[in-house]
Amino acid sequence: MSITRKSILTVFLILLLDQTLKIFIKTGMFLYQDIPVFGNWFIIKFIENNGMAFGVDLPGDYGKLALSVFRIIAVFAIIFYMRHLIREKAPNGLLIAMSLILAGAIGNILDSAFYGLIFNESTPYMKSVLFPEGGGYSSFLHGKVVDMFYFPIIRGTWPQWVPFKSGDYFEFFRPVFNMADTAISVGVFSILIFQKRFFTKEEETVSSETSVISEPTESI
Repeated sequence: MSITRKSILTVFLILLLDQTLKIFIKTGMFLYQDIPVFGNWFIIKFIENNGMAFGVDLPGDYGKLALSVFRIIAVFAIIFYMRHLIREKAPNGLLIAMSLILAGAIGNILDSAFYGLIFNESTPYMKSVLFPEGGGYSSFLHGKVVDMFYFPIIRGTWPQWVPFKSGDYFEFFRPVFNMADTAISVGVFSILIFQKRFFTKEEETVSSETSVISEPTESI
């Protein structure tokens, strides 16, 4: 299988898993409902946010719209960059990592673009319905992103000797995230960890081209 097909398959599988899980959570749980998976340190918690990965929020309708437009531009930029990498025969690992980032970006874009149109509002007292008779809860590009993975591994209070935080509640890991966020994080960390292996070929190509250009020519 060619690396192009592997990349497309990676994006498709991540999107399928991401959207299937989100739709299941959206239609099967109440907003803010918790389902413990492994004790108190791995919990399925249904929340929604208007912003970026890991529940970071941007206030106002314009902030939401700006973020959605930025995501769409970023997706096209990633696709063009991946086409360049394929032409340059970049390492397969780099292309798979970029595929994970692309899938994650598209996954959250789908929430923002369409969930407001195809779902009614989720509340702590009512589960959402797919394709409700009265229409969705928002307009195009103003949907909320569904998050569900919650890992409050360590909970407690800050010691008295910690400046400005003494006695405050402490929790690690607090953000709630989804499969798309996970794919983006895995892709980014893979590139950071294996950057020497991924980009060695490009650096060697650039250095060889530079040496050829800088070689003195013999005078006739």
